[in-house]
Amino acid sequence: MNSVTTERSGLFAHFGRDFTASIVVFLVAMPLCMGIAIASGVPPEKGLVTGIIGGLVVGLLAGSPLQVSGPAAGLAVIVFEFVREHGLEALGPVLLLAGVLQIVAGVLRLGGLFRAISPAVVHGMLAGIGALIVIGQFHILFDQKPMSSGLENMAMMPARILGLDPTNIASTELALMLGLLTIGVMIGWEKLRPKNLGLVPGALLGVMAATLVAWGLGLDVARIAVPESIGAAFALPTSTAWFAPLAQPALLVAALAIAFIASAETLLSAAAVDRMHDGVRTHYDKELRAQGIGNLLCGIFGALPMTGVIVRSSANVQAGAKTRLSTILHGVWILGFIALLPWLLREVPMAALGGVLVVTGWKLVNLSHVRHLFHAYGAFPAVIWAATFVLVVTTDLLTGVLAGLALTLVELLPHARNLRLKVQEHDNDEHTRLELGGGATFLGLTRLNAVLEKQPHHKPVHLDLHKVKVMDHTTAETIREWLGRRRQSGQTDTVTGPEAILRPLPIAA
Repeated sequence: MNSVTTERSGLFAHFGRDFTASIVVFLVAMPLCMGIAIASGVPPEKGLVTGIIGGLVVGLLAGSPLQVSGPAAGLAVIVFEFVREHGLEALGPVLLLAGVLQIVAGVLRLGGLFRAISPAVVHGMLAGIGALIVIGQFHILFDQKPMSSGLENMAMMPARILGLDPTNIASTELALMLGLLTIGVMIGWEKLRPKNLGLVPGALLGVMAATLVAWGLGLDVARIAVPESIGAAFALPTSTAWFAPLAQPALLVAALAIAFIASAETLLSAAAVDRMHDGVRTHYDKELRAQGIGNLLCGIFGALPMTGVIVRSSANVQAGAKTRLSTILHGVWILGFIALLPWLLREVPMAALGGVLVVTGWKLVNLSHVRHLFHAYGAFPAVIWAATFVLVVTTDLLTGVLAGLALTLVELLPHARNLRLKVQEHDNDEHTRLELGGGATFLGLTRLNAVLEKQPHHKPVHLDLHKVKVMDHTTAETIREWLGRRRQSGQTDTVTGPEAILRPLPIAA
């Protein structure tokens, strides 16, 4: 019996736990799908369609069974800029092409390459995205539209605050109060929630509180707009002219950027999900192909791009999910909700979703990552993080990422003669000795990951780094995480080598 047949036969073996987890993920996903759509400058139902496809289609095909896919904050900024410059009608064909690129990358087994991206670049990118979301959604709190760039949004923030009139409570002041209520409930719930209610999402409670207040008091504030029927949310192409934007070179670059960033975020999220459970490990190329199919369908239906998303995925694991059934069912619940209860969504204030995204964006600006990079690896990785962050905020996402990737190459220049990675395995009955030599850098990380992940869990590994001439922070972080997973499972691996190489690693001699 092959692995696919085994998985299908066990799909309903944990139905109770998967069913419960799917409800939790659904409750987390609903406000985020709509909020990310609004942050992307598109109608909220576009985010819900992406969530449905992420559950029903990608959930069925995914190489990471417990990862949840849907609209991601990481792409909200690039979609907002794209829609502002080219219009919503151009997003569909570009997203279809991005999906095709992901499928091709999965077929060519390029999934491992995305895991070699520097963590300084990834976390700097996410922090920059988080900052842009916060300063953009700040204006949604006032029932106003964000400006066209991060710098313009920052420049307008003082005017929004100074424009408030406490003596004349109008729609702007009411919207701000609802947004602050949402933020307050979310933060308060996170700090004070009882342990037995730990799975109840704060975002849902915040939106519910603001919606009940707005409805109960009949407040005149902007509310979200959703179509009367579910069919209207799935907009199919009507003619061959739909493909016309693909003739523009600038849009081809946009498709490549979306495919790259979506793939990187998905596979890094999948690696994080793998660290949360001891079940089936991620098949990265399969996950990449599934994401490509999902984004292709999102393009056809005119929805938002999707990625694997860590917030919903961690909620899935923490809720006790055991198979991909929980992810699939959460898509069913989203579909059922917008088909049967669209009137309820129309009562949600826009400012409440703005509040959800302010908290979500603030969490992405996680300074603990850059502090860790600085203390473990020195100033240069922290500089890569800072450069990526600043350029994402002040210019655009692609410029920031490309600059960060260029700086990771600069990190290797002093060691240009020692960049070839050598790996030798010495196996015996008691343990396996992995001997690394030369340059342990991101250039050889795909090969190193393949060797590390095939090591059996029942036998300890001695990682011998005596012949390593240079190790960059990307490889060091990979080894740290691999050792952490092994030791959590009770394995007693050892690491030996020169002090300069061992310094950032957790050592067990």
